[in-house]
Amino acid sequence: QVQLVESGGGLVQAGGSLRLSCVASRSIFTINAMGWYRQAPGKQRELVAEFTSGSRERYADSMKGRFTISRDSFKNTVYLQMNSLNPEDTAVYYCRAVVNGYESWGQGTQVTVSS
Repeated sequence: QVQLVESGGGLVQAGGSLRLSCVASRSIFTINAMGWYRQAPGKQRELVAEFTSGSRERYADSMKGRFTISRDSFKNTVYLQMNSLNPEDTAVYYCRAVVNGYESWGQGTQVTVSS
């Protein structure tokens, strides 16, 4: 299992940027998949971006070109750089990790984009 702690959410104007961080309680080299999902009010949780097993990056189509996932293995941290934000990006952003088939989620961080 792994514990995940997100940070970096907040209120930003449309067109602005934010960087989210997710710190894992174990080496990210021991984590099979790790990344970001989001859930807007009244909607299902959806993929934003993640590192899959094999360390490939996977993005939701609507995030490609605006969002970038990255990681720092020394800090056991995965980041999500979000640019050109718009009000439709308003959601709670969750970090997710999979270790040996077991899924763990962070507590979430709120991102609010004002028009």
